[in-house]
Amino acid sequence: MEKFLEAVADINGTVNNAVWGLPGLILLIGTGILLTCGTKFFQISHIGHWWKETIVSVFKKNSKSTKSGDKKAISQFQALCAALAATIGTGNIAGVSAAIVTGGPGAVFWMWVAAFFGMMTNFSENLLGIYYRRKNKDGEWSGGPMYYLKDGLGKHYSKRWLSPIANVLAVLFSCFAILASFGIGNMAQINKIVLNMDAAFFSGVTLGNIPGTDISIIHLIIGIALLILAALIIIGGLKRIARFAEVVVPIMAVTYVIGSLIIFASNITQVGAIFAAIFKFAFTPAAFLGGGIGVLIKKTMTQGFKRGVFSNEAGLGSSVLVHSSSDVKEPVKQGLWGIFEVFFDTFIVCTMTAIVVLSTGYIDLSTGAPAAGVNGDTLVSQAFGNFFGAPGTWFVAIAMLFFAFTTVLGWSQYGTKAVEYLFGMKGVKVYKFIFVAMILSGAVMEGGLAWDLSDTFNGLMMIPNLIGVLALLPLVLKILRNYVDRKIKKKAVAPMLSFDPQIQTEMEAALEQEV
Repeated sequence: MEKFLEAVADINGTVNNAVWGLPGLILLIGTGILLTCGTKFFQISHIGHWWKETIVSVFKKNSKSTKSGDKKAISQFQALCAALAATIGTGNIAGVSAAIVTGGPGAVFWMWVAAFFGMMTNFSENLLGIYYRRKNKDGEWSGGPMYYLKDGLGKHYSKRWLSPIANVLAVLFSCFAILASFGIGNMAQINKIVLNMDAAFFSGVTLGNIPGTDISIIHLIIGIALLILAALIIIGGLKRIARFAEVVVPIMAVTYVIGSLIIFASNITQVGAIFAAIFKFAFTPAAFLGGGIGVLIKKTMTQGFKRGVFSNEAGLGSSVLVHSSSDVKEPVKQGLWGIFEVFFDTFIVCTMTAIVVLSTGYIDLSTGAPAAGVNGDTLVSQAFGNFFGAPGTWFVAIAMLFFAFTTVLGWSQYGTKAVEYLFGMKGVKVYKFIFVAMILSGAVMEGGLAWDLSDTFNGLMMIPNLIGVLALLPLVLKILRNYVDRKIKKKAVAPMLSFDPQIQTEMEAALEQEV
């Protein structure tokens, strides 16, 4: 058995290095660059428009983005919050600090670069998700990469030989999404919650282990509590997840940003040195990494790209699975929320983590080296603890609890839609039961090969997804031009809303009623 596990670990390591190494990251960033150039830097050239149509619209009276008139759908803002619930997780705290400790301050710059191009990748995914979605037997919207692979790549080009390939890619994406939902989207997040809660609140409590096992009783108790809470929300379906996310995500994100800004304000005299270090070490290897451009590329760029993508998930196709459930009529409008999602996740939340890490003395800004004994996984907790005392450590533990727990809720929906595609609605109930049960496993298990495998499955999702996005780039540009002509240039042209003629007609009628 040990030899078998070693062989699995070796194979997984090779695949993981390809997926999350330079080959995969080049595919990911390259796709973002092509989409950005193809849309003429839409995230910059139309920044006022997408800002007004997303977060600014939330604060308008009787805003259509915050209320859904469809009982079987969620609002645009709820779709954003549910997607952010899955993307804002441990990667925004432990992931960013680990990237800085491993790759130096310059990793932050490359994290920003990945997010800048990822904004248009996420935009395109969401646009395609809305355009190719359809309603299931329960009257709910179902969309995602598997649908725009099957009906987009498989039929858009009218090539018979493409159809079976597209179908295989759609199945592969769904399988990878389900496997990733159990690992990165569930057990890994729960494991982080339990370890952080134990360290912050139960370090002086000794209940021992369950007799005859290595399972901590405290970990088991926390796991049972999380299982019950998650079951109450997940079994209620997307509507309940969206309502929970709509309340929790804004509160937890804003609170974390405020706490980070307080620490930053107390070290405001270092602002010049912080940003100088970020830009300097983005192009010059940090002293502690050793010399050579190869080390720079391997450590700094890949750490920044990988952690940025791991945090905002642009290119993985995951958040499309929930964005497609929005009551929006215009594909481009949900795409605009995708731009904001990446912006908020990386440029706001991840940047706050980076500022805390770089402003509290744990990283030498002149050499880029971390202080002796620094652990990237607990660095943010240390920083908050040193500034606010014990309450600071508690705050980070609670932030990790909410960040990670909402990630679990979001990923449950991702897996649900993937299961629905493969097995229909009957398979959904079985999946939800297994997903909730595995929360307990995450609470009591040790990290190891299971986490490495799930990380690989998470990355493998992007390969079929990006194939679909790249193949449908001409369609993305066509739909975007159609939207710009109608909404911005005020031209009288017919809207492009769905690949399905019946849905197209229904959406056109709905738009006319809104006018």
